Amino acid sequence: MRAIGQGTEEWIGECQHQFRRHRWNCSTLEHDPTVFGRVLLRSSREAALVYAISSAGVVYALTRACSQGELGRCSCDPQKRGGDKDERGEFNWGGCSDHIRYGIRFAKAFIDAKEKTLRDARALMNLHNNRCGRSAVKRFMKLECKCHGVSGSCALRTCWMATSDFRKTGDYLKRKYDGAVEVTTNQDGTGFAVADRAFRKATENDLVYFENSPDYCLPDKSTGSIGTAGRSCNKTSRSPDGCEVMCCGRGYDTSTVEQLTQCECKFQWCCAVECKVCKETLDVHTCKAPKQADWLDKT
Repeated sequence: MRAIGQGTEEWIGECQHQFRRHRWNCSTLEHDPTVFGRVLLRSSREAALVYAISSAGVVYALTRACSQGELGRCSCDPQKRGGDKDERGEFNWGGCSDHIRYGIRFAKAFIDAKEKTLRDARALMNLHNNRCGRSAVKRFMKLECKCHGVSGSCALRTCWMATSDFRKTGDYLKRKYDGAVEVTTNQDGTGFAVADRAFRKATENDLVYFENSPDYCLPDKSTGSIGTAGRSCNKTSRSPDGCEVMCCGRGYDTSTVEQLTQCECKFQWCCAVECKVCKETLDVHTCKAPKQADWLDKT
């Protein structure tokens, strides 16, 4: 459970990094056991992303804990023994390969358990997105090697499989969020059909969702939206972090702040870098709060 707790912190932090410039910024709610509140009640692409990245976070944390000897039931991958080869030639398995199969197996049993008892459309969606998250971690496993021989000639290599930085998984799932497929269940309720025939069918690696997302502009208890009032925005950007988009047309306030930065850095022999501390003046733009009438319409 300690490893799972660490995985939870990891994926929440990654989710918030990926959506830091979006209206929905993967914000957590205090004193709410569901972490994101009512956001997960809607079968939206945000819910799809949360299920996928949380599943990925558990796999990543458990796999890493196995290799670091923190769990009594697993250690290094026992199948990585003997010799093998890649495009560079032959090598011997050594070191401690991350036991990704154990991480996936445990995460599947732990996270999917509740969904398998429900047997409804939403459970089917959650199981699919959970599986996408687990496979995303495996996708970025990498071969790491150490060279042996005269002057590191690499005449012999010892290699092991290692998980990549979780940021790669987060970047990948963010792309899958952007391209998520709206679906409906098929007639027998065992799979998905694309909601709009003009679009391609969902693959096993696509995130899927049933309902359109709210705009997240205003606080709305029914959807879990906390609104964008007070969020910082980029005055010149036309992307989701731009003030026009982030503030939903309500306008923004501008304030001037001063911050200290390191500047005029010089390398000193040997071996240090010395910098001066400079004061920089910045304009900070924040979204205006909605008018009371607009806010009351959503509560």
